[in-house]
Amino acid sequence: MIVVTGATGNVGRPLVEALAAAGEQVTAVSRRAPDAGLPDGVRHRRVDLTDPDGLRGVLDGAEALFLHDGGVSHLPVHDHLDAAKAAGVRRVVQLSSQGALTRPESESHGKALRSYEEAARGSGMAWTILRPGGFDSNAFAWAGSVRTERTVAAPFGDVGLPTVDPADVAGVAVAALTSDEHLGQTYVLTGPARCTPREQAAAIGDAVGEPVTFVELTRDQALTGMLRFMPEPVAQTTLDILGAPTPVEQQVSPDVERVLGRAPRSFAEWAARNVAAYR
Repeated sequence: MIVVTGATGNVGRPLVEALAAAGEQVTAVSRRAPDAGLPDGVRHRRVDLTDPDGLRGVLDGAEALFLHDGGVSHLPVHDHLDAAKAAGVRRVVQLSSQGALTRPESESHGKALRSYEEAARGSGMAWTILRPGGFDSNAFAWAGSVRTERTVAAPFGDVGLPTVDPADVAGVAVAALTSDEHLGQTYVLTGPARCTPREQAAAIGDAVGEPVTFVELTRDQALTGMLRFMPEPVAQTTLDILGAPTPVEQQVSPDVERVLGRAPRSFAEWAARNVAAYR
């Protein structure tokens, strides 16, 4: 049995679906009940991962655990890993972030995530670390303005990053959870090419079949909006990445293709698959 935390999120949902389709027994864990049905045979458990004892009892009989990074919040990861080992879990796949490497000075992106990774490596279980860059699905934040005004507003319109399709992250996680080939590996997961916010807006327009206008925000304007749903240190570091990415953050990684045997999906493919959100 495989336990998937963050099971209703951008990575967790396609991961649960892929594991179930492969015939794996899955327990889907999330803080809230799923807003759409889970695949047949998948058990759901409501767990608050900020509770150090949250996973105790959920892991009984599990062989593998997919442990979500919690959106760079401070999680009691050591407690969850201790609970997994005590329950007999043999393998953990830790969802981290590329920021663990590229933003070492950041409390949220660098220091916290590196501590999570170190906990997984020292857990006594077999481990795999996944370090995705930015997600294509971050563009869901524009869905409302695209539907009502056919506009996308964002800062740094011509700065490109190789954002990754969450379904590709899920695909790599499936491989790591079900095959010994990936034990002890740390994978950086990106899309196939850099794509700027202006180009993403155009790709969404192509998907909906109507032009979408790009409106460039200043950094301060973007920060004001981000502070409505994230702490300022996280917002500031995120804006640093979006506006002044390091060479490593702009680099296309070969790891998705290495694991899945195919090129990662492009942002345009992601937009076409999720076009209903923008109509």
